[in-house]
Formats: sequence, structure tokens, C-alpha cells
Amino acid sequence: MSPYSRLAAALLCGFLGVLGVHRFYVGKIGTGIVFILTGGGLGIWWIVDLILLLTGKFRDKDERLLLNW
Repeated sequence: MSPYSRLAAALLCGFLGVLGVHRFYVGKIGTGIVFILTGGGLGIWWIVDLILLLTGKFRDKDERLLLNW
């Protein structure tokens, strides 16, 4: 289980998702940079991440699930 807050990550994704801020928050720096360069995967990758966060299936840099709100 990840020490990162799922609520914080979901809010960051919801408001700043196309900039990949939620990925920087959980330590995924490389994909955060890709997010910035592609505009959140043209918006598709951003929506997928938001769904994964809301359903508790999003993982941090160490592949631990973000479960705690």
C-alpha cells in the first residue's frame, strides 16, 4: 500500500491532469515529463489515470497501489 494520498492524487489529476502533476506527486517523474510533452496523451491518458485513481488501481513509483483516501 502506497504512502501517497489517493485523494490528493485524484484532485491533482482532476485539476492539473493534462500537465501530469499527479504523476510527479507519486514519484513517476519520467511519465510526468511525457505527460507535459503530450498534453496528457492528448487527454486520453489523463482520463485513464483519473479512472484508475478513482477505482483504487493507480500505482506509485514503487508499484504500490494508492488505496488510502
